[in-house]
Amino acid sequence: MKTQVEEARKGNVTKQMETVASSENIDIEILVSRIAKGSTTIMSRGETSVGIGKGLSTKVNVNLGTSSLKINPDEEVMKAQIAQKYGADTITDLSMGGNITSIRKSIFENTSLPITTVPIYQTAAEKGLRDMTLDDILWNIKQQAEEGVSSFVLHCIENNILRILKKRKRIMGVVSKGGSITGAYMMINKCENPFIENFDEVLGILKKHDIVLSLGNTMRSGCIHDVRDKAQVEEIKLNVELAKRANGAGVQVIIEGTGGHVRADRIAEQVKFHKQISEFPLFVAGPLPTDIAVGYDHIAGCVGASLAVGAGADYLCYITPSEHLGLPGPEQVREGLIAFKIAAHIGDSIKYGPGERDRNLAGKRAELDWEGQMNFAIDGDRARELAPDEGPCTMCGDFCAIKIMKEFGACNYSE
Repeated sequence: MKTQVEEARKGNVTKQMETVASSENIDIEILVSRIAKGSTTIMSRGETSVGIGKGLSTKVNVNLGTSSLKINPDEEVMKAQIAQKYGADTITDLSMGGNITSIRKSIFENTSLPITTVPIYQTAAEKGLRDMTLDDILWNIKQQAEEGVSSFVLHCIENNILRILKKRKRIMGVVSKGGSITGAYMMINKCENPFIENFDEVLGILKKHDIVLSLGNTMRSGCIHDVRDKAQVEEIKLNVELAKRANGAGVQVIIEGTGGHVRADRIAEQVKFHKQISEFPLFVAGPLPTDIAVGYDHIAGCVGASLAVGAGADYLCYITPSEHLGLPGPEQVREGLIAFKIAAHIGDSIKYGPGERDRNLAGKRAELDWEGQMNFAIDGDRARELAPDEGPCTMCGDFCAIKIMKEFGACNYSE
């Protein structure tokens, strides 16, 4: 099987490219060219194809999965179904408790969205941090690839970056779970990064199944006072070099960056730095522009994500109200997803200008057409719960501004 990159370099148009070009209303030749260069990626599963990258709408990923302390497989499936119902573009299963393979299988059976995993999570959960081996790590990558996973997150830090980190004073240190597990493996076994040392073998697995490589963001900041440092910059540069190697081998790539906690006034600057040194799609977790929104981190994250997308980020990883507190439940998944769909939409309006959806909703609002508004709302279900059945809203009652101005002909309403 040829990958999307290989087909694009030959000028061939695949079914997945046609699907993305149609849904994004983009010229197919431009899309093919961008896939060949690596600035656009297609993440696929079955009949579902999601385009991520240059010139496309910003996509939103939903994280879910068990932990070692909370294992409820049925609830994880429910979260996945909610994610799909309310418009997530992709799902990442981060399960680290229970029968992880079985949980992933159930999520596959109940959704059609592309699924991402962090293979070292399952390795560490099943083998133990101190006992897992290189063979265990590679076996999990191969096994999950065979199951049909669409994308893998691999944290490719080097010992040199860990040494730089030790010399720096951070309040929060490393907050990336996958990065910390990978770093611990390197320190326990006194070796280099297992993914980098075996990069060609890993690329071979990814290429065989056309799996997207997502290069993780281990050195992201865990609080806004941990500013971007040398360790972060070195990881960014390393990820770009690895992305070029992967793309050269015909593997699709996404780079994670500007995630975690970043001061609001520095978010755009950091995104633009990424975009200046690399055209590969940029995946952003958050970022959170404040540390004190605990319980409302999805709202703070929406603010940071809007700024990041407006500056050029291509792909968002949502945050829920449970961030920093515990494993989110189904309702928190919905709240986090909607917040980040709003962020993606606002950011896209900065990148591309306001879209027709806002105009269409405004037109329905001018007509006091409640159901019409719901059809264009990001979460029509929630809006229906709050709206009256007909007439003006209960905020204004008989003194609705729109109704008054229509009655006296003071406004010229456009169609």
